[in-house]
Amino acid sequence: MKIVVIGGTGLIGSKLIRRFTAHGHEAVAAAPNTGVNTLTGEGLAEVLVGADVVVDVSNSPSFEPAAVMEFFTTSTGNVLAAEAEAGVGHHVALSIVGTERLPDNGYFAAKIAQEQLIESSGVPYSLVHATQFFEFAIGIADAATTGSLVRIAPVKFQPMAGDDVADAVAKVAVGTPLNGRLEIAGPEQYQMDEFIREALALHNDPREVVADEHATYFGSELLDGSLVPEGDAQLGHIRYADWAKGDGHR
Repeated sequence: MKIVVIGGTGLIGSKLIRRFTAHGHEAVAAAPNTGVNTLTGEGLAEVLVGADVVVDVSNSPSFEPAAVMEFFTTSTGNVLAAEAEAGVGHHVALSIVGTERLPDNGYFAAKIAQEQLIESSGVPYSLVHATQFFEFAIGIADAATTGSLVRIAPVKFQPMAGDDVADAVAKVAVGTPLNGRLEIAGPEQYQMDEFIREALALHNDPREVVADEHATYFGSELLDGSLVPEGDAQLGHIRYADWAKGDGHR
């Protein structure tokens, strides 16, 4: 199959390109640095010629609410229109577990808008909802840091390795469109403050993690189940301790 990966040079996209290529597919990375700009439409029609599947793992360069909304609605609208013109048979998008539970969060609201465009597009689709990635643990801590204190809500947290995310998305992409969603999560569930404390310790980071039930997560207060799957989810295999030692990378 010809599979076009929007955001194909990023963290998850580059992993997908390697997986598709290894299995004999024609995998094409579509990103501004490969001549495809989904915001302007530049290069979209050309890259989608003959494409069977489009996988969108792109991300907004800005997390400011208006900018994120503009990115996901404009980019997704352009991609879906080009797919319809090219006759693409399967659109796969990576989203986040719990988007609908945090609609006041600007980033999550933009992902909800993106999903609504996909669901109403008429293009067969699959949505993969993932929990937070191990790769972003330090960034989560940084966003919650004041001075030497990291204030984290003591809520359920079930992060996963980027490689497990890529494995799940790749499997969905070569299968029959779900016309629905699949939730994926890590193999272990933590309390979020405990996980961030462990992550900082493994990185020899001296900051102190404080459990604070009113601590915000990128601007939103969390309930205990805001960030974890509500029902059955497909679980990854890589544990954080192994990933942090380098054993989980591939």
